[in-house]
Formats: sequence, C-alpha cells, structure tokens
Amino acid sequence: RRPRMRPVIITGLGWLVAVVVLAPYAQMLLTALKPRRELMESPPGYLPSSWHWSNFAEVWRAAPIGTHLRVSLVVSVAATALALAAALPAAYYTARYRFRGRGAFLLLVLVTQMFAPTALLIGIYREMVVLDLTDTYAALILVNAAFNLPFSIWILNAYFSGIPRELEEAAWLDGCGRAAAMARVTLPLSLPGVVTAVIYTFIGAWNEYVVALTVQATPERQPLTVAIPSFVTQYQEQWQYLFAASLIAIAPVVFLFVAIERYLVSGLTVGGVK
Repeated sequence: RRPRMRPVIITGLGWLVAVVVLAPYAQMLLTALKPRRELMESPPGYLPSSWHWSNFAEVWRAAPIGTHLRVSLVVSVAATALALAAALPAAYYTARYRFRGRGAFLLLVLVTQMFAPTALLIGIYREMVVLDLTDTYAALILVNAAFNLPFSIWILNAYFSGIPRELEEAAWLDGCGRAAAMARVTLPLSLPGVVTAVIYTFIGAWNEYVVALTVQATPERQPLTVAIPSFVTQYQEQWQYLFAASLIAIAPVVFLFVAIERYLVSGLTVGGVK
C-alpha cells in the first residue's frame, strides 16, 4: 500500500505547490478583467461581476505600451547577447587553462555578483553622465550586461570544466582548430549552461527597474517596467490597466522559456557521439 500511495502523495504535493505559485497570477488576471468602478468598492469581490476582456485592448491606448515593450525587448536582447559574447571566452579560458591569478579572478567575479544595482546607483549615474550615455539605450544595455555577466561566467565555467578535454583533442586530430572544436564540440555539450545563462540574463534585464528609472528621462525610451507603475499615481488609480500591463510584460519571458526549454535536455547529449 505504501508504494501505491507515494505517487498519489507526490502528485498531490506537486499540485499544491503549483496552486500556491499560480495563485498570484490568477489574482492578477481576475483584477485585470474587472471594471474600474468595481475596483473602487471596499472590499472588492474576488471574481469580477462582469468580465471586461476589453481592458487588454484599452491598455494599449491608455499608454504607449507598444513603445515601452519594444524598448524592453531591444535592451534585453542586446544585453543578453553582449553578456554571452563576453562570458563564453572568459568561461572557456578559465576552465581550460591554469594561470596565475585564476582563483582570484573567479573570486572577483563572484564578489561582483553580490552587489545590487541599487547600491551602486549614484556611481552608475555619474559614470553615464561622464560617458554622455544618459537617456540612451546603450546605458541600459551596458549596465544590464555587466550585472548579469558574473553569473553567466560562473555557470558556463562549471559546464566547460565538466566536459572532458579528450573530446576536444579528438576534434583537433580530425583537423579542427581550437575555435572550431569549441564551436562544434564544447558549445553543443554545454548548451544547457548557455540556455541557463540566456534565460537568467534576459529575465534580469527584462525586470530591471531602478537603473532604468534613474538614467532614462524620456518616456519613449523607458522600458515597460518603468511604465507600468504610471497607471497608479497620486492623481489616478487604474488597477485594471496596471495588472493587464503586468500580464503583458510577463508573456515574453514565458514564451522565451517555452521556446528554448527543450534545449536544456537535448543539449546534454548533442556532440557526445561522433
């Protein structure tokens, strides 16, 4: 009886965790579908009395959501590409070579991961002023790439270190150079690490708020995270639009994970067989 009950208990606990995790998102969806007058009631009902699906269409007219969404996409994609371009060679070199100061370099990378952008906000702003990058996409791209670079180096270093060197040596014997061996053998085997770094960096850049609020003055150049709170201010309370815009902001991250999640499994075996 005990072995038969174990799958039932595990399944029940899994559903319980799923309900707890998804409950806030369900509340966001229900609030986004309520009319404004109902949100002003005290206390508001849990379910909307009338389902206003039009709120998801009206939010695009209430604020330039499309412009802010484009800014977030440009900044997140560019920051992810820049961080990955710098992390791949750094992680590969530290994993394959033993050089003086290697441990100190990896420790320094780990220490920089402990600093939050909020603690360095004044310094970041002064640096952007000196570089004349305030109110530009480049400021957000550089800051987001820099703060997500340490994690990418650490995760990729761990994957590169776990790949046998003999696989690369076999590729060298077949005529591949070091760069070709890395591209054809090492990278496919480390694809789960690359995907993890991409997801982490993209989500970090997508959710960044404080630096964007500080260095971006023009509303048309602000990402979606800065635009969403504008629906609830001292002079207006449009909670239905705030939650609708929040759900719109979540959608690209969910689509990204669904699109590349399969590579987390396939990357474990690709390249291991010649």
